[in-house]
Amino acid sequence: MEYLYERVAYLRGLIEGLGIEENSKEGKVITNIIEVLGDFADAINELYDSQEELNDYVEAIDEDLSSVEDELYEDDEDDYDDCEFIEVECPHCNEYVYLDEEVLDKGEEVLCPNCHEPIEIDMECCDDDCCCDH
Repeated sequence: MEYLYERVAYLRGLIEGLGIEENSKEGKVITNIIEVLGDFADAINELYDSQEELNDYVEAIDEDLSSVEDELYEDDEDDYDDCEFIEVECPHCNEYVYLDEEVLDKGEEVLCPNCHEPIEIDMECCDDDCCCDH
């Protein structure tokens, strides 16, 4: 952002080189224009510095949020690794249904949540983790 200061300084030098009197009408206008340009350069530099600080802060927040998400999702993945659910295809509607192993162990009748028809389950294959979906 230093180029703004350099350009304003160049204009100041140009005006001095032209020999324009600051007390004349034109001199007052041009001098005030140069001062306003200097104020604009200051304001833009302040905004630039604030934006850089804000970017650094947002990056830090993003990194912290990413760490929190990793912790939360890591815990969720661990919950599903216990193989508490069995994936079964309904013979009536051919939709896949996830059933809780505890319900199956009790021998309760299981109804498909999609078509509401009973699903018969062969529990012999579940000893080998073949029914578990990881």
